[in-house]
Amino acid sequence: MNWYDKLNQYFPVEEMKSQEHMELLLEDKGDIYHKDEGPHHVLMYVELDDFIFIDYLFVSKESRGQGLGKKLLQKLKEKGKPIILEVEPVDYEDSDTEKRQRFYRREGFKHASKIGYQRRSLATDKVNVMEILYWAPKGESEESIYENMKKTYNEIHTYKDKELYGRAYQDVADVLTFQHDKDAITE
Repeated sequence: MNWYDKLNQYFPVEEMKSQEHMELLLEDKGDIYHKDEGPHHVLMYVELDDFIFIDYLFVSKESRGQGLGKKLLQKLKEKGKPIILEVEPVDYEDSDTEKRQRFYRREGFKHASKIGYQRRSLATDKVNVMEILYWAPKGESEESIYENMKKTYNEIHTYKDKELYGRAYQDVADVLTFQHDKDAITE
């Protein structure tokens, strides 16, 4: 089974980019968009100067619990940059969502509670709500994580979307929101 099939079997259709989209990112943006694959894993990620975004992390069922996911994250953590990823909110009818969240918390990731993220899937037209998790080695703020998420959305998620899907994803301002502190001055 090839790398895309592994991802496609594991991730919900609402979260998946098309194979053509990912191959185009690897080809056109190969300086920042990377694939790390092995017999039991696929890791797709973006690395910019000031942060890393994990697009997809798949570890095969038979390899879970053996430290492979931890090793892959450790390799990224060694770069000393904040790491950001999207994850499904816990669904108590799907134990995998809870296991995923628990895994990332154990690895030092925090929930970006001030960041809202909901995007309409071009595949299903369903609104998909996700949570943003982040690892901040130097105590980076949620506001900086939010700004980096906007960069990721604009440069990666919507890359050539009209060409690839026949229509565009929503504008970043309609997908990502930031909840400022209540006592902060609003414009």
